[in-house]
Amino acid sequence: MAIETKVRRIGNSLGIVLPKEALNALKVEEGATIYLTEAPEGALRMTPEQPGFDEMMRLAEKGMQRYRNALRELAK
Repeated sequence: MAIETKVRRIGNSLGIVLPKEALNALKVEEGATIYLTEAPEGALRMTPEQPGFDEMMRLAEKGMQRYRNALRELAK
């Protein structure tokens, strides 16, 4: 499923408005927290807040920072 939206000026920032179809697919309502994470080929993955997700991301980032040299070698 591909949903198109445009980048718009919101005050001094830029943002996007999520259409109703996107909100329904994410199962979120106004005020919900959405996480954007990097995906392959310069894409972003958008996921709704899940209990414990922020802690898992913090631990993953800490591990990636600690083992960045080993991960870089493995990626070759």
